[in-house]
Amino acid sequence: MVINIHAVNIELTPSIRQYVEEKMNSLEKYDDSIVLIDVDLGKDTNHHMKGDIFVCSAKVEVPGDLIVVEKTTETLYKAVDKVRDHLREMLAGRKEKELERGRKIDT
Repeated sequence: MVINIHAVNIELTPSIRQYVEEKMNSLEKYDDSIVLIDVDLGKDTNHHMKGDIFVCSAKVEVPGDLIVVEKTTETLYKAVDKVRDHLREMLAGRKEKELERGRKIDT
């Protein structure tokens, strides 16, 4: 699995890189066929809310599918966590559907 991380309007520090890599690597236990994860992190400058708004979006490439999730929050780490949580649910649901298809074919 390859993880590409891109930063927009923020500095990609080693601690941010490590945090994102740890969170995205944790998705492998839900689907071990993940080929690529592209993560875009940044600060949204054109937002209607006061204060800093951070954006995290991830594109997960699995055989036959591309899963895209984007979340915005008041902290960068919360945005990464929300994206990871949403991806976890989607990957687990995808795997469950594959298992159900396999069960129907076998019977």
